[in-house]
Amino acid sequence: MTEEKRLQRIDHTLEHKQPTLQVFLDDVHSSQNLSAILRSCDGAGVLDLFYYTSDNIDLRIHKTITQGAHRWVNRTRVDAEERTVFLKEKQKEGYQVVVTHLTAQSVSYQEIDYTKPTLIVLGNEKKGVSEDIIAIADEMIKIPMRGMVQSLNVSVATALLLYEAQTQLETAGKYNTPQLSLEDRKKIKEYWIYRDTIARRSKGKIPLL
Repeated sequence: MTEEKRLQRIDHTLEHKQPTLQVFLDDVHSSQNLSAILRSCDGAGVLDLFYYTSDNIDLRIHKTITQGAHRWVNRTRVDAEERTVFLKEKQKEGYQVVVTHLTAQSVSYQEIDYTKPTLIVLGNEKKGVSEDIIAIADEMIKIPMRGMVQSLNVSVATALLLYEAQTQLETAGKYNTPQLSLEDRKKIKEYWIYRDTIARRSKGKIPLL
């Protein structure tokens, strides 16, 4: 891809990013799952993915899985002791916190209005979403299953939820008009270009701007 075409692709990508559709991973411990989720986030136009780990250690990225998607999605680790505070702050900002959880009160993921500012929370591969996060959720959702197992792999579930959200956002015309301001798009583009040029020359190490 020529430099000009790459810049055009960056502009096109930023024009379709959906800053009010966000993902939070509640102690998802598999770096392979995180990598697959990042790829789905990029495909649906998600700009921000947040996660926490119980040991407060960053999860690594598998580039063979992300296929470069990790470059175009902001990835932020939230300290374990701050995760409920973080989610409550999101609620104050106007986000609905939508949690995947199997319970009698849960509704189908297709019943949620994802055109509203939405933070989707997905849980640990074995234990699911933490009880303290479930307690503050605005909505609890489930993916209907017709087989013997109760749930999908977390990366598959994320893809399914994000593409339901994408369908609704497409119908609402959200991808037709940039959701990021021109100023924000310019700032993000500048950083992406900086990272992809300077960082590669420094063997992957990205010095601070």
